[in-house]
Amino acid sequence: MSSRAPMWRAIAAFAVIAVALLLALTSKANLGLDLKGGTQIVLETKDSERVKADAESTDRALTVIRGRVDALGVSEPTLARSGSNRIIVELPGVQDPREAAEVIGQTAQLSFHEVRSVPTDDTAPPEGETLSTDEDGNPIVLGPQLLDGNGVSDASSGIPEGGVGQWVVNVEFNGQGRGGWADLVSAACANPAAAQRVAIVLDTQVISSPSVQPSLCQSGGGASTQITGNFTQATADDLAILIKGGALPVPVETVEQRTVGPTLGKVAIDASIEAAIIGIALTGLFIVLVYRLVGFLATIALGTYALISYGMLVWLGATLTLPGLAGFVLAIGLAIDANVLVFERAREEYAERTSGGLEPALTTGFNKAWSAIIDSNVTTLLAAALLFFFASGPVKGFGVTLSIGVVASMVSALVIARVLCEWAVKRSVVKGRPAISGLAGTGRIRQWLTDSGPDLMKRSGTWIVITLVVAVVSVGGIAVKGLNLGVEFTGGRLLEYSTSQAIDAEDARVAVSDAGFSQAVVQSSSGEDGRENVSVRLDDITNEEAVQIEEALAAVAGSVEKERDELIGPSLGKELRDKALIAFAIAIAAQMLYLAWRFRWTYAAAAVLSMSSVVLTVVGVFAWWGKPIDGVFLAAVLSIIGLAVNDTIVVFDRIREYTAANRKKPLRGVVNEAILQTIPRTINTGLGAMFILAALAVLGGDSLTDFAIALLIGLSVGILSTIFTASAIAILLEERWPYDPTDAPKKVIDPYANVDDGRTTTGAIL
Repeated sequence: MSSRAPMWRAIAAFAVIAVALLLALTSKANLGLDLKGGTQIVLETKDSERVKADAESTDRALTVIRGRVDALGVSEPTLARSGSNRIIVELPGVQDPREAAEVIGQTAQLSFHEVRSVPTDDTAPPEGETLSTDEDGNPIVLGPQLLDGNGVSDASSGIPEGGVGQWVVNVEFNGQGRGGWADLVSAACANPAAAQRVAIVLDTQVISSPSVQPSLCQSGGGASTQITGNFTQATADDLAILIKGGALPVPVETVEQRTVGPTLGKVAIDASIEAAIIGIALTGLFIVLVYRLVGFLATIALGTYALISYGMLVWLGATLTLPGLAGFVLAIGLAIDANVLVFERAREEYAERTSGGLEPALTTGFNKAWSAIIDSNVTTLLAAALLFFFASGPVKGFGVTLSIGVVASMVSALVIARVLCEWAVKRSVVKGRPAISGLAGTGRIRQWLTDSGPDLMKRSGTWIVITLVVAVVSVGGIAVKGLNLGVEFTGGRLLEYSTSQAIDAEDARVAVSDAGFSQAVVQSSSGEDGRENVSVRLDDITNEEAVQIEEALAAVAGSVEKERDELIGPSLGKELRDKALIAFAIAIAAQMLYLAWRFRWTYAAAAVLSMSSVVLTVVGVFAWWGKPIDGVFLAAVLSIIGLAVNDTIVVFDRIREYTAANRKKPLRGVVNEAILQTIPRTINTGLGAMFILAALAVLGGDSLTDFAIALLIGLSVGILSTIFTASAIAILLEERWPYDPTDAPKKVIDPYANVDDGRTTTGAIL
């Protein structure tokens, strides 16, 4: 059966590539609004006096809002319920959200009332009646509601016959509404003291209070009527849209609004593609220099990663967002990690063998690296899942694409790369010259580490003290400088514009302040396209006030183009902030439980403490630096958690293997030997990922630069923490609570016991 395994792997690899190519050629990816431009509005339904805001009422509200959106004429809008009481509306191409927000988000609780009287003093109206004002501002007393918007079947604007410049709204009633309309007409006709008037009320505001025509009194109502008032064509059109859409069953509130300019998305896509190409090229060049022939073949397999990822994306129908592009680029580093693990193990196997050559060494390398690869990718998938469930907006797409990228990277590294490498090492030219394979030598650095490497764990206490000092400095940054929380976590509005003329931050600040927004935080920077970028951050403001800010900047900076507009309600900001903390806590707990299951609790605690120190360092650096802590930073932090634990797992996996085979040797010596053996892999993997992230930091633009910088810091600190901190903490815990094999030992069957590699293997004990 084993002799057929390479053939089946080759068939599987060919099938995966063929299917991915077919999907890529026949399907088109769904781009998020942050890539194609447009407006996203998140509405939250609220309880009314009669209806509770649950999934059922929100679905009914969604139906009404869909009718309003269709009436706006937006091309390919997307509407969906999120949770039980939120509605996400995406409007591609809409750059001015004012009209959309006014029409879509209006509660439009339409009701029809009898005008009972015109008050002449300040006497309170009788019970059941309401004091209001008509459309001209005159006081009137309204009777109880006799008809609501659910009784309206259609509405349209028009000019009445013989009318010149007058606009009216024609309203038609359905079977449910005709009876209420007849009752209302009858009541009004019987009340000449109030001039036989009816009031049409929209959200407690009287929009029209006409007198009932004598013909209506004689006919008893009928199936239609006209709303008259001082309408222009535009206001009549808007009112007709609202009435035709119907009354929402529950009130709605805009809790989030995002607008992205059309050019920003194109620039981001181009920059991410350039970063991916340059990153893959640099990473490929690096692993070719280190691993020669098998490195070259792994680079070819890495090239199929993009195809497989894209195929999976369109097959699942997932939406590609700007942070999602970063997720794909980041996953390239994970693919390299798997290849480096395999090749380093294969080098060790070849060096320790007395016979067999390259082929069995490579096979054993793939088999022995499998455990660490699975563990490290599971931890990354846990972080990605937390992003999907706890993040908001485009960052949620990062969790989806990171998951897709992890799966695609494993396929490219463990299936396609294996097929190519196994085919190559069987060639006679490679067998005769094993050095060109890249697996026949361990390298000078590894040889030096093996023969006379330093005793890193001799001073384990020193590394822990250094880690504590760094943690204190990081906490100091948070305490002294504070965290620059983005609007996603605090609520408020962030506006970003590009200007045709250079503008100093102080001049922009004065212009915004003179427009009436003295509390705004204004910053300026140079854009990549030669235009100046200005960002304005302030508390919750209306769309009209946002336009005032844009006009104020245009007056001092020439033409102004909106790049980004984000509005987060205070309640949603608190919710997202709480979710971020919950996601971080769950990530730590999930990682610890998984590692405790795969290893011992001492190793799990060491890994989590080491990983937490890395995250704290990154947060501290951003605090001292004054960088924003937003949703993209949350994606970076959860990615750092996955990457930091990845490195630690590889080291612990080797420690577990060495301690199982050398239980009579001193623990510190065994751990030190395991660390020295994995240092080349840790450094090579780190450098491979750094090439990718450096390209993303330079080319990714403002939106992804901070993300890449956070990951670069986290990856660099994580490498040091893996080598020094995690193992040092594990040693102290193991020495304090040593493993006792007589105390309910838990043995695991060695997955490599059946590998015919000419050596005896030992079952691992967890």
